[in-house]
Amino acid sequence: MIKANAYNAHIDKTALIEQHTVLVKRIAYHLLARLPASVIVDDLIQSGMVGLLEAANNFDHSKGASFETFAGIRIRGAMLDEMRRGDWTPRSVHRNSRMISDAIKALEAELGRDVTDVEVAEKLDISLNEYHHILNEVSTGKIIGIDDLGVSEDVIHTQTESQGSDPYQDIEHSVFKKSLSECITTLPEREALVLSLYYDEELNLREIGQVLDVSESRVSQIHSQALHRLKARMQSWQS
Repeated sequence: MIKANAYNAHIDKTALIEQHTVLVKRIAYHLLARLPASVIVDDLIQSGMVGLLEAANNFDHSKGASFETFAGIRIRGAMLDEMRRGDWTPRSVHRNSRMISDAIKALEAELGRDVTDVEVAEKLDISLNEYHHILNEVSTGKIIGIDDLGVSEDVIHTQTESQGSDPYQDIEHSVFKKSLSECITTLPEREALVLSLYYDEELNLREIGQVLDVSESRVSQIHSQALHRLKARMQSWQS
C-alpha cells in the first residue's frame, strides 16, 4: 500500500509537470520582452523548469491556491534568481534607479501629489529625453518588477498562498501586501493600468502599446516610472 501511494504521488507530480511545461515557456517569453538581447530564452526556460519541479514537489492542495498560481510564482522566482546570480547590470543603472526613486519621493513629499516625468527630470537637472532614456535603460538593463519591492508578482492577483509556517512572518507579509495593493491604487491612472495589463493580464510591452496606442518604448517608460513611484512610496518597508 505504501509503495502504491508513493507510485501514485510520483505519477501525479509527473502529470503536473507535463501539463505545465507550456506555462514555463509563456513566463520565459514574457520576461524576455524586458531583458537585454544577450539573455537567451533557453536559459530562462531551464531555470523555470527547476522552479516547476520545486512547485510540483512542494504543492499542497489544502492551501486553497491553484497549482498554476503556485507554480507561476515558483517559476518566475527561479528565473529571476538565476538572472540575479549573474548580475550583468552596470553600476550606473542601479545608481540611476535609486536616483529616480529618491527624486520622486522628495518631490511628492514637497508637493503632496503625483509628480510628472517633466518635474522629475527638472529635479534631476536633466532633459526630458535624458530622463526617458534612463527609464528605458533601467527597465531593460535590470529585472525591475513588483518582486523588487520584496514580494512576488502575485501581489496584484486576488489569490494568495501561505508564505510559510512562521505566523509572525505571515502576518508581516500579509500587511505588506495589503499596503502595496493600496499603494498601487493611488498611482496615476495610466501607470496603474500598465501594471495591471503587465502583471494581471500578462501582456508584453508591445501588446500594451497597442492597447494604449503608444510606442513600446513609451510603455517601458511608464512601467519603469510606475515601479519607481511605488518604491518611493514604499521605502519605509525596505530595510
